[in-house]
Amino acid sequence: MTATLPVAAHRQAIRADVAEVAAAMQDVFGQRITATIAGVRDPRAVGKWARGERLPHPETERRLREAMRVTELLLEVEPPTIVRAWFVGLNPDLGDRVPALVVADDPAAVLGAARSFLANG
Repeated sequence: MTATLPVAAHRQAIRADVAEVAAAMQDVFGQRITATIAGVRDPRAVGKWARGERLPHPETERRLREAMRVTELLLEVEPPTIVRAWFVGLNPDLGDRVPALVVADDPAAVLGAARSFLANG
């Protein structure tokens, strides 16, 4: 993995508008997992964000952007099926917690776990 991958993933997550972020996450994870990552109960909200019909709460947007940063980093090397499995599986680098749930509270740890996964791939 080159040093430019984390920078590119970070830039993409920051520069995309929230509809693009929601759409990208929905494409990889579907509405249900994206809603879980975002911390919302209604998966249909994800589709509304992706279509630009609604804006998520600022905290929800932060979660989506943090998750997108990690997602884009992983997608540089792995196919979407592996990225999905990585996000919803127990992760030993996170104390056997699920990245999709941890990213909201500790995005740096999830990013570190993703880097470790790619380095040991």
